[in-house]
Amino acid sequence: MAEHTPPPLDDPSPRRSPRWHNPLRGDAFGRGAEAFARMMGTPAFLVGMTIFCAVWLTWNSVMPESAQFDPRALNFTLLTLILSLQASYAAPLLLLAQNRQDDRDRVQAEQDRQSNERNHATTDFITREIASLRIALNDVATRDYVRSELRDLLEELEEGREREQQDLAQLRSVLREEVAVALAERSGTAPSAQWTPSAESTPSAHSTHTAHTAPEEPEQP
Repeated sequence: MAEHTPPPLDDPSPRRSPRWHNPLRGDAFGRGAEAFARMMGTPAFLVGMTIFCAVWLTWNSVMPESAQFDPRALNFTLLTLILSLQASYAAPLLLLAQNRQDDRDRVQAEQDRQSNERNHATTDFITREIASLRIALNDVATRDYVRSELRDLLEELEEGREREQQDLAQLRSVLREEVAVALAERSGTAPSAQWTPSAESTPSAHSTHTAHTAPEEPEQP
């Protein structure tokens, strides 16, 4: 006969399924109670209960006594017992369904509270970030400011270019006059008009003319 060797301790044994399923275990009974409570709160249940009681009373009142199973003489004892049993079981089932609904509402309220807290924290964070961005943007040059600075710089460059052109024009006129005077002295004829510094000529140009003009040689006896 072969000996039975037990499995090692590190090898878990397979999970065995229960032979008898307990209907009250888990959430099945609660779901059933809620289904019963929802069914009792429908118009179909009220209409069906009314038709059932009307047929019951009519049968046991109109039919012969041999066919009556809940005679009127006994004040419909069986119907009273059925309605009492229904009421006695309906009340706890309704309370159970109400308790489950209260638990769900409590869990939902807790989740809503946590969600509101997260949303509030996120809103505060975004508000602080927006405030910091506004403070940072105050130190950053805006588009209008940059445009105004570039416009001013362009105007300064244009003014400097105009001044340079005016200086070049004045220098050219001075150089032309100096060249004319030098050519006249070399040819031995006096210039038609003595050069006089104009109001537009600059002191630097006048000093340049004086420095470049050669002194007259004294006549020999």
